[in-house]
Amino acid sequence: MIKKNILLIIAFSILAFIVSCSGNSKFNIEKGKVGTITTKTTIQELATFFKNDSIVSNLSEGAQGNNYFQEDDEYFVFEKGGKLLLTIIPREQLDSTSTIKSIEIHDARFRTASGININSSFSEINLNNTIHKVERTFSSAMLFLDNLNSTITIDNEELGLKGFNNQKITKEQIPDLAKMKTFIVWFN
Repeated sequence: MIKKNILLIIAFSILAFIVSCSGNSKFNIEKGKVGTITTKTTIQELATFFKNDSIVSNLSEGAQGNNYFQEDDEYFVFEKGGKLLLTIIPREQLDSTSTIKSIEIHDARFRTASGININSSFSEINLNNTIHKVERTFSSAMLFLDNLNSTITIDNEELGLKGFNNQKITKEQIPDLAKMKTFIVWFN
């Protein structure tokens, strides 16, 4: 009787471990992959990948439309409780068979193999990735990570700069504790 109970506990433990490991893969970030989404995933497949979540689309009006400010379609993936997980931009607008151009990460559960997520500091990012280059915009610095084919922006306030500024900055000048503003994985 005791042996059966122990075997049953071991079997459930192994099953729980397998389920937890496979469940975490839906939050992995790799080059060309975010969770279950890959470079070959089409917009119409998103509904099957996120069948327990909500997908809200904000479609551009294409070349025929009057909204000149919205260039891209956007697909927002929300968890059941209403938390925004991802913003997905397709390569081709108004085309459900289009593959994906980029994914912006909004949830800290999405992380790289080295543990980088939306809440990571610059020192964590710099330690575990090769920063190919740093570009400035008026309100932030953009880091290009070749090993993930991604960009990370850090707001001017995190850099210790006030207001709009296009002062050149190097990665050595970025404070270690600076937090990222956006984390985008590109699928090109």
